[in-house]
Amino acid sequence: MIETHDTTVTFRATMSRLATGVSVITTRSGSAPIGMTASAVTALSLSPLQLIVCISNHLYTRTAIAEHGRFAVNVLGEESEHLARNFAVSKPDKFAGVETHDDHGVPVLKDAIAAVVCDVADALPGGDHTIFVGDVRYFDHRAGGRPLVYFAGGFGSLGSPKEPVTTA
Repeated sequence: MIETHDTTVTFRATMSRLATGVSVITTRSGSAPIGMTASAVTALSLSPLQLIVCISNHLYTRTAIAEHGRFAVNVLGEESEHLARNFAVSKPDKFAGVETHDDHGVPVLKDAIAAVVCDVADALPGGDHTIFVGDVRYFDHRAGGRPLVYFAGGFGSLGSPKEPVTTA
């Protein structure tokens, strides 16, 4: 397929129909905290515990993760749209007024409903993104937290959860 501006716009609109959770990816550059909003995050493996995050090659967060070798995935709750918007824009200090604690060498957002700290196991090319495979070092979640959801270019929340899906 030949990529044109129209196909890129249409593909982006098509993929925006895939509802995703919203996370803030955090790391460090020297002693400075670095972070960005992301929706391209997923579990990869249970043995070993791994997840993946996909980050645009033009973002400084990608460089900082590659250099620091560790990152955190902070899963945002439905009440944290302000954090998603804060970390989605380029500005000098995204962490101003944001409560964090240092966990295993990376900042973790106090208001996250779940957090996973990973060491970079691999960095793979993925077009205009880098796919980071993370070996999980620490994880925790807040019981009862409900996720912030991204769909069709906007933020929202889930309705009442249905019966959980379990594996046999």
